[in-house]
Amino acid sequence: MSLITENNKQYYAGSQSFIVPGDGPSQSFTTTFDTDLVFGDALSYDSSQTNYALNNFKLYTASPGDITYTEYILPYVVVGNTITIEEDLNQGLSIVVQLKTEAGGNYGDRDAYGSTVQENWGSYAYIKLDDIINNFTVAYVGDGKLIPSVNRTDLMFFAKRAMQEFSYDTLKSIKSQELNIPPSLSIAMPQDYVNYVKMSWVDNSGVKHIIYPTTLTSNPYRNPIQDSSGIPMQDNFGNNTQGTSITDERWSGNRIAAANKNAGDTDFFLNGGNSNVNNGGLYGLNPATAQINGWFTINERKNTFSFSNDLVGRLIILEYISDGLAYDLDTKVPKMAEEALYAYMSHAVVSTKAGQPEYVVNRLSREKVAKLRNAKIRLSNIKLEEISQVMRGKSKWIKS
Repeated sequence: MSLITENNKQYYAGSQSFIVPGDGPSQSFTTTFDTDLVFGDALSYDSSQTNYALNNFKLYTASPGDITYTEYILPYVVVGNTITIEEDLNQGLSIVVQLKTEAGGNYGDRDAYGSTVQENWGSYAYIKLDDIINNFTVAYVGDGKLIPSVNRTDLMFFAKRAMQEFSYDTLKSIKSQELNIPPSLSIAMPQDYVNYVKMSWVDNSGVKHIIYPTTLTSNPYRNPIQDSSGIPMQDNFGNNTQGTSITDERWSGNRIAAANKNAGDTDFFLNGGNSNVNNGGLYGLNPATAQINGWFTINERKNTFSFSNDLVGRLIILEYISDGLAYDLDTKVPKMAEEALYAYMSHAVVSTKAGQPEYVVNRLSREKVAKLRNAKIRLSNIKLEEISQVMRGKSKWIKS
């Protein structure tokens, strides 16, 4: 049985066509996209309704022999992936379900905008977490097997824990956002943020320049207001009264921007300090600060990223990792790591059961480590040709 369920039109164009088999009302059409249909509510067929925008598809019709499609705006019902049209339909009428795409659809003057079809592209390289649990139940659980019985809720827990652990350092789980740095020099952490990978600003040529974290300053977690004796003052509830951070104000108001634009300017960052590329001319550069791309800090109190003032207005790319469980689309596993996930789950199930032989637990632990190592090697995507191309530059002669 083949694993690909979509035809080329469904995969590339994001559309599926049906022909009305006969005259009459209440006719149903079931789509077979890998992406489930999303229907806002019972009135979402009407474009004037607010929840119409929640639909991830549009419905078009065309008469037999006609190549002009118009959006169908009369009442219809969506249950699962089945669309039922209550109005009378003529035999031979063409019905097209067009998933919304960023570039627009192929029907109705290309007005089906959204971002759904791209979710299907490349999906064959992954397996869904639900399928992982089902496959594990079939292959590893039952009479005569290592795991005679296990609750599905336990498998769900261990599968999710595996997804989280694998997302941190094994799976290709790096996400990115394109953002602009506002005058406040601060941006909020993404909703599914766990840890950052890299921060870069983008120049007019689209080239990335890495922004490094800095130890030149920090963001204080608490800013209590003090009296003349240095004792924190309290509010009516007995808690310390909090003020604004003077450190943050001084950092955002420093002269980094002027120093980076005018190397002839006399400033801390050019002469007295240790943070500019020009500093250390007598004794050599400090590699930790020998750059002019700017800096950022993580403000744990506000859960934001704070930037140096030379980056205001810059277009940046924030690359970060999540835990693989934030959204339904995240809960998919690269097929190259599928076996490692099974090994993790089998060890987790057996090691938490009472009375298991220690040699069995140790064997499964070694197997888990070995398969995880194999998954990391596979997903590292190392290509010999690319390494060879880079190494060719190592044999160049340096002319004096």
